[in-house]
Amino acid sequence: MITDSEETIAMTDTTSEPETPPARFWALEDLRGLEFDPLLTELLRDEPVGRIRLPHGDEDAWLVTRYEDVRLVTSDPRFSRSALVRRRQTATRMTAHTVASHAGLNYTDPPDHTRMKRIVAKVFTSQSMKRLRPVAQATADRLLDEVEKHGPPADLMELFHGPFPLAVVSDLIGIPEHDRAQLAAWPDLVLSAGPGPQRSQAAKAELTAYILQLLQQRRSEPREDLATVLAEAMDSGEMNQEEAVSVTTAIQVSGAHAVRNNSANMMYALLTHPHHLARLRKEPELIPRAVDELLRYIPHRNGVGLPRVAQEDVTLGDVTIRAGEVVYASYLSANRDPQVFPQPDTLDFDRPPTAHLAFGHGVHHCIGASLARLELEMTVTSLLARFRDLQLAVLPEQMRWQRKGLIRGPETLPVTW
Repeated sequence: MITDSEETIAMTDTTSEPETPPARFWALEDLRGLEFDPLLTELLRDEPVGRIRLPHGDEDAWLVTRYEDVRLVTSDPRFSRSALVRRRQTATRMTAHTVASHAGLNYTDPPDHTRMKRIVAKVFTSQSMKRLRPVAQATADRLLDEVEKHGPPADLMELFHGPFPLAVVSDLIGIPEHDRAQLAAWPDLVLSAGPGPQRSQAAKAELTAYILQLLQQRRSEPREDLATVLAEAMDSGEMNQEEAVSVTTAIQVSGAHAVRNNSANMMYALLTHPHHLARLRKEPELIPRAVDELLRYIPHRNGVGLPRVAQEDVTLGDVTIRAGEVVYASYLSANRDPQVFPQPDTLDFDRPPTAHLAFGHGVHHCIGASLARLELEMTVTSLLARFRDLQLAVLPEQMRWQRKGLIRGPETLPVTW
């Protein structure tokens, strides 16, 4: 027989566990310009650890949006990327096709991730960046000569933002100049939900075949480039062929595609914030700090990147994420967390220096961040120095923006001076 008090205790026990909230469907509609995703704003404010369902896959997932929660999930070994390999076809996701190879850095945890990253880091040292800088500056100057020769109006996406990062990352990897034109279109197809899985996978296969051929060539013709470093790692047994191809492909795709769009987004942001632009003309020494704030402010991608899988129960705030559940972390929303960045929707070059998460966090922090910063600072500095009266050649509402891309950016960036 159960007494009244025992019955009360029993009822309390059955209701002490909070129910899992219903998943919100994230349609990932194309956003114009630098518009911030309204769902991220809503979740950050009302449900910072919430459930989402993306357009593909069967299983719902958690999404964390607060700065501190994002830092925890992306650095805590209780959340695994390698465990995602078994779930990547069933977990809810943005695209029908798999963008990154499971053999590369994106799908690994330490110690494998540490091993591969240590090898790749040889070409991202401060000494390597110092050696690459004059080559990159010469490329930027040559391209801007062509822009000037073309005359206004000119499309910076075609004449500068596209070819500049492609040339820089190709120099880093060791891709010959005569091969770069054929590589230009592949990243757009790989990092897009628009062309469909078959076309995207075909582009990925073509790029992979090219990279494999390059690595094999460097085994007999070594040079000072990433391809040689990885070829030597293959010969020494430090890295297998699939890992080397995957790492090279990822760096080429992100280096050409992401920096192209990010640099164009930055120039668009400056051209639509004339007071900020004028200040950088007067105070060019502020450009590195301005680039960091622009990285925080600009929503550079659609949706979210790769998730992780919880290896044990983890409590975030009043929510418990169970072992085996898939967890996404939004760097975009973390960079707009008002608890960390006061007035987060304002572009502020005087903002106190707090580390943004535009390049990620933890072991999966972007290995090419130093190169990307070099390119972005060089882009802003060179364009402002070359064209003293640079401005948009169309109204902001007349701009055309890319559709169905994982990385956001303008389709064209018409300017005059």
